[in-house]
Amino acid sequence: MSKSLLFYSLTGAATIASLSSFTEGPESKKGDKPMNVVYIMCDDHSYQTISAYDQRYAVTPNIDRLAGEGVRFTNSFVANSLSGPSRACMLTGKHSHANGFTDNTTTFDGSQQTFPKLLQNAGYQTAMIGKWHLVSEPTGFNYWDILIGQGNYYNPDFICNGEKLNRNGYATNIITDLAIDWMDEKRDKDKPFCLFIHHKAPHRTWMPDLCDLDLYEDVVYPLPENFYDKYEGRMAASLQEMSIIKDMDLVYDLKMADKENEIHTATPWLEKSGRSLYNRMTPEQKAAWDKHYEPIIKKFKEDKLTGNALAEWKYQQYMHDYMRVIHSVDRNVGRVLKYLEENDLLENTMIVYTSDQGFYMGEHGWFDKRFMYEESFRTPLLVRLPGGKKGDIDNMVQNIDYGPTILDLAGVPVPTDMHGVSFLPLLQGKKVSGWRNSLYYHFYEFPAEHAVRRHYGVRTDRYKLIHFYNDIDSWELYDLEKDPTEMNNIFGKKGTEKITKKLKKEMLKLQLQYDDPIRKR
Repeated sequence: MSKSLLFYSLTGAATIASLSSFTEGPESKKGDKPMNVVYIMCDDHSYQTISAYDQRYAVTPNIDRLAGEGVRFTNSFVANSLSGPSRACMLTGKHSHANGFTDNTTTFDGSQQTFPKLLQNAGYQTAMIGKWHLVSEPTGFNYWDILIGQGNYYNPDFICNGEKLNRNGYATNIITDLAIDWMDEKRDKDKPFCLFIHHKAPHRTWMPDLCDLDLYEDVVYPLPENFYDKYEGRMAASLQEMSIIKDMDLVYDLKMADKENEIHTATPWLEKSGRSLYNRMTPEQKAAWDKHYEPIIKKFKEDKLTGNALAEWKYQQYMHDYMRVIHSVDRNVGRVLKYLEENDLLENTMIVYTSDQGFYMGEHGWFDKRFMYEESFRTPLLVRLPGGKKGDIDNMVQNIDYGPTILDLAGVPVPTDMHGVSFLPLLQGKKVSGWRNSLYYHFYEFPAEHAVRRHYGVRTDRYKLIHFYNDIDSWELYDLEKDPTEMNNIFGKKGTEKITKKLKKEMLKLQLQYDDPIRKR
């Protein structure tokens, strides 16, 4: 950790509160209050940028508090690394092919079974606040106040229980304000609740809050060892369009929208979108924004960077803005924890912090997600259960498990058609025999932005087998113990025949178990 980051860690660290003793299960030690749930999910928050997982990049004392007072899952993954599909998997407890939302061109069928509906039927109040991104209106919620589409960082538009509203300010702060207001003013305080706080942040284009614009300006972020990956032996990786070097837009992504209109990019619609994001701001917001970015734009134009120098400048600019956005998220997580603590809710509420998928922080030279490679397949998951286990949980879990776990906590039977399983026993520190030893993944969105090919795969504790299909037919095999950064595709190499056969058999077993139609091809 750099000296600057260490300074922020020491000055920003939250006080760790002690837990009271609770019995296992959804009720408190008095046996009279079902457990509440606060589920906080960000969009594209990489596990690498939570200091409970990795101290190279960011300091997140409030998020880390959940790990200190609860558990850190070290093997948490998604079923489909894309925002809308991931959310559909979470809500239904089912893989994408079963819930019908396979990619972001589809519309979520709100009439289907979801775990919030089951909670409602059991007497819980449910609220969805923030990013929804499933096209159809939310169902299964007593209250919903959602961003329209992807949402905007500044002065975003919302739909509140069907009414369109524009709110002035910064999205992460606004979403937190709305969540606290719902807990404080709108809910029935005699009933248990499940509150979903879904942040837009840190989704592209990583626009920091005005108060964080100069944060970390003295930090130089380490370049990943495989930043200049050549993708040998990995056809699909070589065909992607999510390279920081080639595909990260100067105006849209890196805020180089100069007043002279001299900076133009290879993708006109992105350049236009980047300028329109700036134009959403109020005059006061623009003044603060310009004070920070205009000197950066001026120097960038003077330096006329090319080649590796330009690539590494783009990486640093990306990382600085991303980390500033994360700082705002962490600060607002602290606000939620403070409210729960001050209102005697902390010790009767399970708190979950996660992301809809992982994200690339320059690994393989990339930003974005989609691939089954570790950085996007893996997601942070921190859970604070009063009276529950503290420390790490190494069992493999997936976002299809969230619904079954929360239902189990509430004492609601988990439907047999859900693909996920409850990890509540793991949170309670119980030994669970027969836990899964493999995970299934399926990504569908191609052709589409970033040009990541369709693929499905299986992951065990050591190996990963991926099949890219549709317009290409390519297999990849990785030994994660020997090759954790997935640079060496060993599929078809001598000596891998036995493990390949075993993994293909395991993949077929999971496809049959989840009834994925792809198995019939």
